[in-house]
Amino acid sequence: MIMEIAGTATKRAESIKLSPLASTSTRDVSMRFESPARPGAHPPAASHADKELLRKLAASTLFRDYQEAFTTATGLPLSLRAVDDWQLAHANDRQQNPFCQLVAKNNHSCAACLQMQQQVCNTANGVPATLKCSFGLSESAIKVKLGDRTIGHLQTGQVFFKATTANQTTTAVSRLQKLGAKVTTKEASAAYQSTRVIPRQQYDSALRLLEFFAKQLSLMANQIALQEQAAEPPQVARARQFIHEHSGEEISLGDVARFAAISPFYLCKKFKETTGLHFTDYVSRVRVEKAKELLRNPNHRISEVAYQTGFQSLSHFNRCFKRIAGESPTTCREKLQSI
Repeated sequence: MIMEIAGTATKRAESIKLSPLASTSTRDVSMRFESPARPGAHPPAASHADKELLRKLAASTLFRDYQEAFTTATGLPLSLRAVDDWQLAHANDRQQNPFCQLVAKNNHSCAACLQMQQQVCNTANGVPATLKCSFGLSESAIKVKLGDRTIGHLQTGQVFFKATTANQTTTAVSRLQKLGAKVTTKEASAAYQSTRVIPRQQYDSALRLLEFFAKQLSLMANQIALQEQAAEPPQVARARQFIHEHSGEEISLGDVARFAAISPFYLCKKFKETTGLHFTDYVSRVRVEKAKELLRNPNHRISEVAYQTGFQSLSHFNRCFKRIAGESPTTCREKLQSI
């Protein structure tokens, strides 16, 4: 069933709409790793276009069908994440590990998980990468590309390859509690011991299936990108160009319409048809993405970031940021600086 679903990529690509919202082997890496990038470097930020494209892939019937088939067959979670997505990969997934759910409730332990998940993505250079987190669970990532550029990752894991021992359970629970998680020893131990145990050979076979699927998603991404490039009206392309170049300034619909040589009414209509977003929502999303980059710098106060990205008040910035990013600027900064 999985391979049948993957084989429909070409047909499904033609009908994708924007939702509102060579044999290789797996690489094992210890948690005491070094990033392939220079020390202190951050992974390159995904462009807005790449994130929108990945959002379309995640909303597609192809991905949803495959995700359902994969999780049902393996019992593993499966997520599709952008290159610099600062949300936990399997949050709200019905197959999320119960112990990982407890970890995600605490800011300090959550930041550690985000760091590990970002590292496993950085390590997936051409082959699936598998890392073991500080709690002893394994997580894997496989690249999804647009041409030769990585736009996202398929991620799965949160498993053991061997049954846990009593000492491992005690160590993991103690570590979680020391990080400030308000959880009882009994609850945490039960969650940890319920972690799925999969023989390594079986797990590698599941990753091999995800390699095939990642190639299908990459093919679909290229098809969608070509279709959109041909379909996007030039006025909308000019409007988006103006928004990205002037996002730090006060932008009005009239200003953008004049630059695009189109009436404001027609621009609103075509903009929604082309991008799937209302004009104001698109502007806010561009500004929030730029704000995330500025939040990496601890020398920028949040109020400064708000005004540098075009928001006219701190309260408006906080509301928009939380609505679009799903968390406050302060929380986002803490996670970014912990990685």
